[in-house]
Amino acid sequence: MLALLCCTLLAGCTSVFFQPMKAWVRTPESIGLSYEDVTLTAADGTRLSAWYLPAPSSRGAVLFLHGNAQNISTHLASVAWLPAQGYSVLLLDYRGYGRSEGAPSIAGSMLDIDVALRFLLQRPETRSRRVFVFGQSLGGALALNYIAGCNCKPQLQGVIIDSTFTRYRAIAREKLQSLWLTWPLSWSLSLTVTGDDNPIDAIGHVSPVPLLLVHGDADRVIPVHHSQQLYEAARDPKTFWRVPDADHILALTSPQRRRDLVQWMGEQQQ
Repeated sequence: MLALLCCTLLAGCTSVFFQPMKAWVRTPESIGLSYEDVTLTAADGTRLSAWYLPAPSSRGAVLFLHGNAQNISTHLASVAWLPAQGYSVLLLDYRGYGRSEGAPSIAGSMLDIDVALRFLLQRPETRSRRVFVFGQSLGGALALNYIAGCNCKPQLQGVIIDSTFTRYRAIAREKLQSLWLTWPLSWSLSLTVTGDDNPIDAIGHVSPVPLLLVHGDADRVIPVHHSQQLYEAARDPKTFWRVPDADHILALTSPQRRRDLVQWMGEQQQ
């Protein structure tokens, strides 16, 4: 059944990378966090939903770009701890996710990220401070593609990319090859996925913004070799943390790794 579903979805094209969920399962308030419910309007008129988590005393701000499935309500735990460390966070739902209008696409996501970053840079409490972009999984791929072509680099303090793949076709092919039923068709089916907008082609253009790549070596969704290849393609300043025994987007869940991240962020602000 899984193999047939995978075959059907990949025959459909790149939209398989976007798996939105509309309903919220919780809000920041439900876990004791202060927040603002934000509505943004992208350049093409699409209205987007986001949450802004203010830090009690701000050391900076983070634009958080979540992975391909569900919405900000299920990815909240990835950044809920940052305000207590002095970093305000804007969690964006791409078009088609949560309460955001429209249908998801790579091109549309570039407009979504653009308006979210501009909103964050214009906040009174963050206007004089540079901002970090933190992307997980698909969110990391989208972040790299956006930053490579934007004029925002002087305003960015750092880019954090967690558990991201090198190429859309490459990860699709790996998933197909892992299933005995789709393995013989893995090459031809992967060609239905876009060959454009690949993170590995964009990552060399992130410099001179400091880049941190994070990946668990027990990731069962996107193998760690993807981040190794991204690191090799990136330009300085760059750092790679290969985290032992961590699964997909779980490399930053331990207290020690979170302390390490806050320390890295602080070092970029010196």
